[in-house]
This record gives sequence, structure tokens and C-alpha cells, in this order.
Amino acid sequence: MLGINRLLSLRSSRVRSSASSRLSDSRTPPCQSSRIYCACLLLLLLVTPRADSSWWYIGALGARVICDNIPGLVNKQRHLCQRYPDIMQAIGEGTKEWIRECQHQFRHHRWNCSTLDRDHTVFGRVLLRSSREAAFVYAISSAGVVYALTRACSQGELKNCNCDPNKRGRSQDDRGEFDWGGCSDNINYGIKFAKTFIDARERTVRDARALMNLHNNRCGRTAVKRFMKLECKCHGVSGSCALRTCWMAMSDFRKTGDYLRRKYNGAIEVTMNQDGTGFAVANKAFRKATKNDLVYFENSPDYCLQDKSAGSLGTAGRICNKTSRGTDGCEVMCCGRGYDTTRVKQITKCECKFKWCCAVECKDCEESVDVHTCKAPKRAEWLDQT
Repeated sequence: MLGINRLLSLRSSRVRSSASSRLSDSRTPPCQSSRIYCACLLLLLLVTPRADSSWWYIGALGARVICDNIPGLVNKQRHLCQRYPDIMQAIGEGTKEWIRECQHQFRHHRWNCSTLDRDHTVFGRVLLRSSREAAFVYAISSAGVVYALTRACSQGELKNCNCDPNKRGRSQDDRGEFDWGGCSDNINYGIKFAKTFIDARERTVRDARALMNLHNNRCGRTAVKRFMKLECKCHGVSGSCALRTCWMAMSDFRKTGDYLRRKYNGAIEVTMNQDGTGFAVANKAFRKATKNDLVYFENSPDYCLQDKSAGSLGTAGRICNKTSRGTDGCEVMCCGRGYDTTRVKQITKCECKFKWCCAVECKDCEESVDVHTCKAPKRAEWLDQT
């Protein structure tokens, strides 16, 4: 699968036609049988280059969102951006939130969901490869849009959205009957708009990477709905809860992040099926991917060294844990290159006492701690990756 990191271009028809002419002009015999034709078609799907999802740049623009200033939006996305400026504002705030969550989930890993300033691709070339990391980013970005739009809707910040209109009248759960009240989060509106806006880019073409992105986008959207919870307020004498008023609310976004991180750990490597409409598991010894699994085509780089072509920043200078045997440990994080130790002074709160009433008073104490950072690679080793 060495060529899959060159999947998808927004001008796929032009690329495919030029690729077809190159195939016909070569000395290779033309595809005559239907089986060979399908193989040739699949090859074209897999070698088509792709660009990154530029709507992520909305988070960098913030309040200055101007639809014409966002490079790479397809016509449908640009139309939605111009028609719903309040929704774009919510998406921009949500983008910052899901990027922070991505960086939290991978803070102890070689790839730490790092972003690039003043770059409309946000993540650089690292997501050109159809890897586990790309699968996670597409999933959590889709989840982040659903979460942001649903929250903005419930807070009355969107003109075209209100509380969930289906949560009315009476219902029941395992504790008995209750009345719908309050403002239930309109998760279905968030999912519907996120699907329309985010998937618009991938639906302009039909190739392997587009299908992969659509699948992972859907996993992210449904992950938010998975953690919807029933919240209730009791009414009655002395809080007896004889009557209850309830509403549906989203859980904290961290639960979605934790869930998608587990899906990242168990992501399934797939290949395109023969007709180019779906996936087949790459290793027949493993189970097939379900609609809730993240899928990817290509193995990840090790992210040990700086590699501009792969978008890897390397781990030189990263802080590591000397005593850990996990991914944050110096042996793993530094890729066996070793680490430097620097003694630094830190100010911490100490000798804290409770003072009546009602405060806690602490002293500022200075202590010296060792900070371990990964060594840079030797020059010859670094040159091999640049």
C-alpha cells in the first residue's frame, strides 16, 4: 500500500483522464477483459492524490470567518458558509475544542496531534498518508462539529435550531414515568448539518480515500450520540421525586475523545473491494470492520525523525518520563537515541492550611526537578529522512 498517501484530488476527473492517457500510450497491453478493467480502475482510484480538509482552518480564523478566505472549500461548503454565518462561528469554536482534545489524547505519543501556524491544512502533510492518525483526526473533527453545533443550538446561539422538538409529553425509563421538560439537546440537528457540511468535500469524488474519510466521519458523528444521557429534576414533598421533569443532554466531550481513542487503538486496516464501493479487511486473520470501527489503508510512519515529505516533526526535544515503560517513556519517545537531563527550579504550593471560614492558604515553595528531553538524531541519520 505504498501509494495510498497520494490518494484524492479535488480535480480527480482531470487526474484520472491524464492517468488513463498515460496507460494507453505505454507499451502495456490495453485492459480487455472486465477483470483487468476493474483492476486498472482500482489502480487509478488508489494513486489519485488528495488535499487536506481545509474547513478545519475555520478554527484559526475565528470571528474573522470570511467564506472566500478559506482555501479548498467545495461549492456546497462555501454556499453553506455564506448562508449560515452563525453556524460557521460555532464550528470555528468547536474546531479549537476538538484539536485540544486530539492533543490531550496523544500528549504522550511520538505524534502528538501537532498543528502548524498560518497553514490552511492545519496539520501539514502528516494526514496525506491514509493512516490511523488520519482516521482519528477525521473522526474527532466530525464529532467536534456535532458537539459544537448541538451545544450552540441548546444555548440559543443559532437562528435555525431550537431544543429537540421530539422530546415532549410523557415518557418513561427504568425508574418510572416522567415529563419531558427543559431543553433537550438537539443532537439530530447537529449530526444532520455536520454530515451535510463535512461530507460535501468527499462526495465530489469516488475514490479510496474519500470512502475512508466518509466512514470515519460517520464514526465520529455517532460517537457523540452514543454518550447522550437523561438528566432529571425531582418534584414533590421533601424531594420525594414523585414527579420528574427530564431532558436529554450531551456528556462531556472528553468521553467522546476517550471512546475514539480506543477506536484508534483498535482501528482496522482495510483495502478497497473489487468494485470500489466498500472495504475488505487487509488481513483475513482479523475480523471485518463494523460501522463503528475506524479504518485506514496505510501503516503509520514511526514519527521518530523529522521528515518533511511525511509531515513528521520528529521527537527531538520532546519531554519524556525516565521511569515510564509506556509511550511517554524516554526509551520509546526518544526512539533509542537517548535523552538529556536538565535540572530546573519549579514553584509549587506547599504547607497548605484551611483557614476558618472558608479559605485555603498555601506557601510558595521552590524545588528542583529533573526534566528529561529526547536527544536530536545524528546528522547522517537526520539527512536520510529529509
